[in-house]
Amino acid sequence: MRIREELTINDLSQKLDLFWDLSGQKIQLIQKEYDHNQGSPVFTANGKYTTRGWTEWTQGFEFGSAILQFDQTGNEEFLEFGRESTVDKMAEHVGHFGVHDHGFNNVSTYGNLLRLMKEGRIPHNQWEQNFYELALKLTGAVQAHRWTDIPDGGYMYSFNGPHSLFVDTIRTVRALLVSHELGFALMGENDSRTSLLKRAILHSEATAKYSVYYGEGRDDYDIWGRTAHESVFNTNDGRFRCPNSQQGYTGFTTWTRGLAWAIAGFGEQLEYLDTLSEESLAELGGKESIKETFLKAAKATCDFYIAHTPTDGIPYWDTGAPDLHKLGDYLNRPADPFNDFEPVDSSAAAISAQGFLRLGKYLLSSDPESANKYWQAGLTILDTLFTEPYLSTDPNHQGLILHSIYHRPNGWDYVYPGAKIPYGEASMWGDYHAREVALYVSRLIDSKPYYTFFSSVK
Repeated sequence: MRIREELTINDLSQKLDLFWDLSGQKIQLIQKEYDHNQGSPVFTANGKYTTRGWTEWTQGFEFGSAILQFDQTGNEEFLEFGRESTVDKMAEHVGHFGVHDHGFNNVSTYGNLLRLMKEGRIPHNQWEQNFYELALKLTGAVQAHRWTDIPDGGYMYSFNGPHSLFVDTIRTVRALLVSHELGFALMGENDSRTSLLKRAILHSEATAKYSVYYGEGRDDYDIWGRTAHESVFNTNDGRFRCPNSQQGYTGFTTWTRGLAWAIAGFGEQLEYLDTLSEESLAELGGKESIKETFLKAAKATCDFYIAHTPTDGIPYWDTGAPDLHKLGDYLNRPADPFNDFEPVDSSAAAISAQGFLRLGKYLLSSDPESANKYWQAGLTILDTLFTEPYLSTDPNHQGLILHSIYHRPNGWDYVYPGAKIPYGEASMWGDYHAREVALYVSRLIDSKPYYTFFSSVK
């Protein structure tokens, strides 16, 4: 990746104006055309959102997108759609014990609505506030219930079962942290009380230790910053056994959306840690030790992304994808979403860009050189992502950010007749995270309150 040092945040202003205009059009198009009786919209096929039964992890992105659209534009049509849909359809996601995605679904909806009320963007109503807070309290506890103990801590296990730690979940840890900030805990047998902060920290430390590599000789594929999608444990004794992958090529290659989840997750958790007292983290090894672990993981994953991504900041779907070699010197030119061999994944770019920017801002006073590198990397990604061929300008296409990939190994992504690989389609998580990072940048440009996942509770 070639980081463009000359870019400034204000250089994105015109692109953001077009982005938000198109974003609103896409939300309205989905409202008009999508049949929710088929389930949550997941990704597009030939320009139209469709569903894919696996887990219900994307509905909060749909309604959260409308809430973010209101946040930026002030158009109350989007607020009402997001708010009414949250009330009507999101309760089952709060009580869903079968997924590890609570931070995706519920912080994106209830959390954003509570934040807007706290900021005075929507009228204060005590019962409405109580409603959002209750949902956020419960969602953190429900997610934290998915727990496996290991000798050096524990983790929230994926939908594959108690043996499985997914790197994805680092981005949904925020559900536990919001719940903790609201004074909630996980209650068990005999009124046992488990700290959600503790579970969040232990899970994140397990992710940093087992999902992220540091070039320390762990195996023959141990490279600074690469990630494994899944870490597999022996549930009899809690010991780590091997890396694996569900949506990447193998456990010994790096699925770039998993890498992006780590970049974004550790970046935003570092911001959150700075709000905590030393006393609150004393029993977990102390604040500085935890920050050191998270910062190492954040820097490593960002560095890997920079080193293994084409010049324009858009990655291919897996850095070890089997036909990448057929593209020649692909890292020293812009990504080509229309090639015949391996697809790019723009959703990984949308997710990671926010992590780069947050980490850059976080390091500004302590490590200016690294801060500049990561900040400019984030701007470089967005400068590419917020223009064609990634920004969807077709008024009939329901997606906002094109060339997103869902599950390449399973062959779920739509392939146009005559094409050899999937391209030209969007995903609900890619579109939402593009809006989230666009809001982050827009608020900085407009000198509005700094946007974090915990703004609703701090």
